[in-house]
Amino acid sequence: MNRIDRLFQEKQEKILSIYFTAGYPKIDDTLPIMEAIAAAGGDVIEIGIPFSDPIADGPTIQESNKLALENGMTLKLLFRQLEGMREKISTPVVLMGYLNPIIQYGMEAFCSKCQEVGVDGLILPDLPMQQYLDEFKEVFDQYGLKNTFLISPQTSENRIREIDRHSDGFIYMVSSHSITGAKSGISDQQLEYFQRVKDMDLNNPRLIGFGISDHESFEKVSGYAHGAIIGSAFIKVLSSAKELKSDIQTYIQEVKKYNYDHSS
Repeated sequence: MNRIDRLFQEKQEKILSIYFTAGYPKIDDTLPIMEAIAAAGGDVIEIGIPFSDPIADGPTIQESNKLALENGMTLKLLFRQLEGMREKISTPVVLMGYLNPIIQYGMEAFCSKCQEVGVDGLILPDLPMQQYLDEFKEVFDQYGLKNTFLISPQTSENRIREIDRHSDGFIYMVSSHSITGAKSGISDQQLEYFQRVKDMDLNNPRLIGFGISDHESFEKVSGYAHGAIIGSAFIKVLSSAKELKSDIQTYIQEVKKYNYDHSS
C-alpha cells in the first residue's frame, strides 16, 4: 500500500505536512532535514524541487529556490541524496515541483526514479488536469505515484468534484487566492470556503496550505480538513536555525503542541 493511503487510513485529523526546498540552506541538508521532520512528528514530508520561476510561491520560498540552485542542487543530485532514505524514515514523501525540469529529465525516467528511491506522490502546480489524464496518469499509476491537484476559493464546485474524481491521494486546498507566505491569519471568508468544501463530502482527504504558520492557524484549519501544509514558515525556521535538528524539532512540537506526544 502507498504510504499516503496508509497515513490517511490510520489518521483522519491534524495531519501535518512540512515543505522545504531541496538543497537549502546547504546543499547536503536535504536528508538531515527529512530525518529531523520525521523524528519530530511531521506526518508528510514535501520536498520542493528548486526551479528558477516558482510561480505559485512567494518571496521566502522563491529565495530558497534561488539559493538552492546557486548551491548546485539538481534533480539528479536530489535523487542521489534520496537513495537509501527508506532505511531511515517511513514517513510519506511527496515531491513538489514544476513541469519544466521534470519534462527535461524525462517523465517516465523521473517516475521510475521516484519509485526506486521511495517517493510516494507528486504535486505539480502547473500540470493541467487534462494533460495529466491524457499523457501522464498511466505512467504515474505504473510507478505507484499519487498525483495531488490544487484547489482554491475560486475553484467551482463542478471543478472540485472533477478533481476529486481524478484524485486518489489527497487534495491540496490553497487557503487563499495568493502566493505562498503572502498572508497570515485566517479570515472569516477563508473559513466559509473551508466549510463549503468540507460540506461537499469529497472522497479524498484534504490538506490546507498557504498561510499556515503556527499552532493557532494549524489548529484552526484542521477543524475543516484532515490537516495542513506548512511551507514558508518552516523555510524561515531553516534560514535562521543555529542547530538544524533541535530547531526543527522545537518548531514542529510547537505547531502540534498537545497532540505531539500522542502522535509520536
